[in-house]
Amino acid sequence: MIGYVTLGTNDLERAARFYDPLAAEMGVGRMMDFGTFIAWGKPEGAPGIAATKPFDGKEATVGNGTMVAIEARDRDQVKRLYDIALANGGSSEGEPGPRGEPDENGMVFYAAYFRDPDGNKLNAFLMDKVN
Repeated sequence: MIGYVTLGTNDLERAARFYDPLAAEMGVGRMMDFGTFIAWGKPEGAPGIAATKPFDGKEATVGNGTMVAIEARDRDQVKRLYDIALANGGSSEGEPGPRGEPDENGMVFYAAYFRDPDGNKLNAFLMDKVN
Protein backbone atom coordinates (compact mmCIF):
# COMPACT_ATOMS: atom_id res chain seq x y z
CA MET A 1 0.00 0.00 0.00
CA ILE A 2 1.20 3.51 -0.70
CA GLY A 3 2.56 5.42 2.30
CA TYR A 4 3.13 8.73 0.53
CA VAL A 5 3.84 10.24 -2.87
CA THR A 6 6.68 12.70 -3.50
CA LEU A 7 6.54 15.28 -6.29
CA GLY A 8 9.49 17.36 -7.41
CA THR A 9 9.48 21.13 -7.21
CA ASN A 10 11.85 23.87 -8.28
CA ASP A 11 10.29 26.35 -5.82
CA LEU A 12 9.46 24.85 -2.42
CA GLU A 13 7.83 28.04 -1.09
CA ARG A 14 5.48 28.16 -4.11
CA ALA A 15 4.71 24.44 -3.66
CA ALA A 16 3.90 25.09 0.00
CA ARG A 17 1.47 27.88 -0.93
CA PHE A 18 -0.25 25.40 -3.30
CA TYR A 19 -0.33 22.30 -1.06
CA ASP A 20 -0.97 23.91 2.36
CA PRO A 21 -4.61 24.86 1.55
CA LEU A 22 -5.27 21.54 -0.24
CA ALA A 23 -4.01 19.65 2.81
CA ALA A 24 -6.10 21.85 5.11
CA GLU A 25 -9.22 21.00 3.09
CA MET A 26 -8.36 17.31 3.59
CA GLY A 27 -8.02 17.85 7.35
CA VAL A 28 -4.23 17.44 7.57
CA GLY A 29 -1.22 19.70 7.85
CA ARG A 30 2.52 19.48 7.50
CA MET A 31 3.98 16.43 9.20
CA MET A 32 7.59 17.09 8.09
CA ASP A 33 9.16 20.37 7.05
CA PHE A 34 12.85 20.61 6.13
CA GLY A 35 14.81 23.06 4.00
CA THR A 36 14.24 21.12 0.78
CA PHE A 37 11.26 18.88 1.65
CA ILE A 38 7.72 19.28 3.02
CA ALA A 39 5.32 16.40 3.65
CA TRP A 40 1.60 16.75 4.39
CA GLY A 41 -0.45 14.03 6.04
CA LYS A 42 -0.99 12.31 9.36
CA PRO A 43 2.07 11.16 11.33
CA GLU A 44 0.24 7.97 12.37
CA GLY A 45 0.57 6.60 8.85
CA ALA A 46 -2.26 7.57 6.49
CA PRO A 47 -1.09 8.14 2.90
CA GLY A 48 0.40 11.58 2.40
CA ILE A 49 1.98 13.81 -0.23
CA ALA A 50 5.35 15.56 -0.27
CA ALA A 51 7.07 18.21 -2.34
CA THR A 52 10.85 18.19 -2.60
CA LYS A 53 13.72 19.74 -4.44
CA PRO A 54 15.49 16.82 -6.17
CA PHE A 55 18.27 15.27 -4.11
CA ASP A 56 20.66 15.31 -7.08
CA GLY A 57 20.38 19.10 -7.33
CA LYS A 58 19.06 18.97 -10.90
CA GLU A 59 15.84 20.58 -12.11
CA ALA A 60 12.58 18.89 -11.10
CA THR A 61 10.58 17.67 -14.09
CA VAL A 62 7.07 16.28 -14.55
CA GLY A 63 6.55 12.56 -15.20
CA ASN A 64 4.58 12.03 -18.41
CA GLY A 65 1.57 9.90 -17.49
CA THR A 66 2.13 10.35 -13.74
CA MET A 67 -0.78 11.59 -11.64
CA VAL A 68 -1.61 11.72 -7.95
CA ALA A 69 -5.26 11.07 -7.02
CA ILE A 70 -6.73 12.62 -3.85
CA GLU A 71 -9.81 10.80 -2.54
CA ALA A 72 -12.56 13.28 -1.62
CA ARG A 73 -15.49 12.81 0.77
CA ASP A 74 -18.14 14.06 -1.63
CA ARG A 75 -18.73 16.02 -4.83
CA ASP A 76 -18.63 19.33 -2.98
CA GLN A 77 -15.14 18.55 -1.72
CA VAL A 78 -14.02 17.62 -5.25
CA LYS A 79 -15.14 21.10 -6.32
CA ARG A 80 -13.51 22.80 -3.33
CA LEU A 81 -10.18 21.04 -3.94
CA TYR A 82 -10.31 22.01 -7.63
CA ASP A 83 -11.11 25.64 -6.75
CA ILE A 84 -8.37 25.74 -4.10
CA ALA A 85 -5.86 24.38 -6.61
CA LEU A 86 -6.73 27.01 -9.21
CA ALA A 87 -6.72 29.81 -6.62
CA ASN A 88 -3.20 28.87 -5.51
CA GLY A 89 -1.33 28.78 -8.80
CA GLY A 90 -2.65 25.54 -10.26
CA SER A 91 -4.11 25.08 -13.72
CA SER A 92 -7.17 23.16 -14.89
CA GLU A 93 -6.91 19.80 -16.63
CA GLY A 94 -10.65 19.07 -16.41
CA GLU A 95 -13.51 20.59 -14.42
CA PRO A 96 -15.40 18.55 -11.82
CA GLY A 97 -17.82 16.04 -13.26
CA PRO A 98 -18.61 12.38 -13.86
CA ARG A 99 -16.24 10.37 -16.05
CA GLY A 100 -17.32 7.29 -17.94
CA GLU A 101 -20.45 5.23 -17.49
CA PRO A 102 -21.93 4.03 -14.19
CA ASP A 103 -20.90 0.55 -13.11
CA GLU A 104 -23.34 -2.30 -12.43
CA ASN A 105 -24.04 -0.86 -8.96
CA GLY A 106 -24.94 2.59 -10.27
CA MET A 107 -21.63 4.10 -9.15
CA VAL A 108 -19.78 6.61 -11.29
CA PHE A 109 -16.23 7.95 -11.14
CA TYR A 110 -16.53 11.67 -10.32
CA ALA A 111 -13.35 13.75 -10.61
CA ALA A 112 -11.65 17.08 -11.28
CA TYR A 113 -8.14 17.32 -12.74
CA PHE A 114 -5.52 20.01 -12.15
CA ARG A 115 -1.79 20.66 -12.20
CA ASP A 116 0.31 22.20 -9.45
CA PRO A 117 2.55 25.20 -10.23
CA ASP A 118 5.41 22.85 -11.22
CA GLY A 119 3.18 21.02 -13.72
CA ASN A 120 2.56 17.84 -11.67
CA LYS A 121 -0.87 16.42 -12.45
CA LEU A 122 -3.35 15.67 -9.67
CA ASN A 123 -7.02 14.89 -9.40
CA ALA A 124 -9.67 14.92 -6.71
CA PHE A 125 -12.11 12.02 -7.04
CA LEU A 126 -14.68 9.71 -5.51
CA MET A 127 -16.90 6.86 -6.57
CA ASP A 128 -20.45 8.17 -6.18
CA LYS A 129 -24.03 7.21 -6.93
CA VAL A 130 -25.36 8.61 -10.21
CA ASN A 131 -27.64 11.61 -9.63
